[in-house]
Amino acid sequence: MPTRLSTLFVRTLREDPADAEVVSHRLLVRAGYIRRQAPGIFAWLPLGLRVRAKVEAIIREEMAAAGAQEVLFPALLPREPYETTGRWEEYGDALFRLKDRKGADYLLAPTHEEVFTLLVKDLYSSYKDLPLTIFQIQDKYRDEARPRAGILRGREFTMKDAYSFDLTDEGLDASYQLQRDAYERIFTRLGLDYVIVAADAGAMGGSKSEEFLHPTPIGEDTFVRAPGGYTANVEAFTTLAPEPIPFDGLPEPVVFDSPGTPTIATLVELANAEQAREDRPWTAADTLKNVVLALKHLDGTRELVIVGLPGDRDVDLKRAEVAFQPAEIEAATEADFDANPSLVKGYIGPWSPLGAVLGFESASNIRYLLDPRVVDGTAWITGANEQEKHVHGLIAGRDFVGDGFVEVADVRPGDPAPDGSGPVSLDRGTEIGHVFQLGRKYAEALGLQVLDPNGKRVTVTMGSYGIGVTRNLALVAEANSDERGLVWPRAIAPFDVHIVATGRDEAVYTAAEAIVAELDAAGVDVLYDDRPKVSPGVKFGDAELLGVPTILIVGKGLADGEVELWDRRTGERTPLLVAEAAATVTAVVRAGS
Repeated sequence: MPTRLSTLFVRTLREDPADAEVVSHRLLVRAGYIRRQAPGIFAWLPLGLRVRAKVEAIIREEMAAAGAQEVLFPALLPREPYETTGRWEEYGDALFRLKDRKGADYLLAPTHEEVFTLLVKDLYSSYKDLPLTIFQIQDKYRDEARPRAGILRGREFTMKDAYSFDLTDEGLDASYQLQRDAYERIFTRLGLDYVIVAADAGAMGGSKSEEFLHPTPIGEDTFVRAPGGYTANVEAFTTLAPEPIPFDGLPEPVVFDSPGTPTIATLVELANAEQAREDRPWTAADTLKNVVLALKHLDGTRELVIVGLPGDRDVDLKRAEVAFQPAEIEAATEADFDANPSLVKGYIGPWSPLGAVLGFESASNIRYLLDPRVVDGTAWITGANEQEKHVHGLIAGRDFVGDGFVEVADVRPGDPAPDGSGPVSLDRGTEIGHVFQLGRKYAEALGLQVLDPNGKRVTVTMGSYGIGVTRNLALVAEANSDERGLVWPRAIAPFDVHIVATGRDEAVYTAAEAIVAELDAAGVDVLYDDRPKVSPGVKFGDAELLGVPTILIVGKGLADGEVELWDRRTGERTPLLVAEAAATVTAVVRAGS
């Protein structure tokens, strides 16, 4: 049945919505695909639902080809399973929590590992039931502090999440590869460029973790890649630490006065003026910066941690969030320093003139962690834990040690890839899919076991595989648009062809109706702009905005027996004989071109 624009529930907008930050947000609202209900929450209108259904259809087809079966869980779930795995608290403020009329706790699910695991536990008990992969396409809820970019970063969003269940680690490897391969096919069919990067598992837990990132300037993620093939999300990047250096016979450290040098820049300037070296000037990389971070733990406690890192590096808070998860991270406040007077702001170091190993004699409860570059034998200029005093020639491993190492320093272009494949470059991207080898974390927590071939109870191993359905739709819109509107790829366009009848001549509408009927009979999905009192300019503007890739114009050319085929992607317009129009359009649609 053709869809008539005169009755379609849509209103296009000529002006951008005031809160639109990115192209997809602006155009999806202007073209009447979505409508804002609250920050990060959108209604889906008929055009948007058509595109969304096509994205979901591609995902379902490839999931079926990979052997996955579809189920559907509720979004409203009880507290108990999430409390068992620790994630009721671990999700912190990102979790939507609510109570029913009897006072029982519920949540709006941010993800469904727990209930998938419990369902399989309820129904399966033997190795003969495995392997199994099940999936759903369901709405998720996360209380984003700053929802942004329309449906790219919302509080309600639609995901496909699949879970594999295997008896052995080898079985998990096979299931993981099947899903990974399916993801490559899905993103190829959606027309989205992607890079597969090593990733951190985050709150999901587990071992092997890879993200599919779509490279885009508006991406919230930074990823690295090296000429030899190494790729990783910046949060999962591991520093290639230098080899330790022998320090026998090196001179003892020297404390020196350093008034007015609370920053790395002022310290380097003073060092070059008063502690000049013969071979080269001192640089920020010769200094040891000591950054005080505050960790807010799930139980409400606040812990200070000091991180020593080369002075030419800064702490990347996103990397710090991964390193210290599930705690929340922030820079130490003035109140933190006031509560710990032994921390001499601007002059903190890991050593004191008293010779204590860490130097924090009155703050020994503060963990001191080191960047991996601070290996034994490296020499540093750093704070002496006294007001306006620093020390040079401080040797790691001899004069100070840390409580461990931590990856929180920013990653720079040119840093060596950990696998030796060359210097890395940095790019921006948005996560479009994520595959995890969860292992036995959730199965152990929730008691998912089956009998193996020897009759012994063994814990099942799991994988988790997610795709952001609505996010992918937005990114396709972002990548397929111009200054006039959307330009959908044919695979997910809301219609196969958009027929525009222009002018007041009744013969135009009669001819258009005949072409519409012929296309409909051929199984072509038609959007017909049959509005009789709308100007050609407005109709053409709407056609460009809505983004159907093939447009057929029935207008003034009809007097010469012609209509016009308009390729929205290239802008090319081709005259066609009226008698050949339906057959030509059908061939274009079926060719997928």
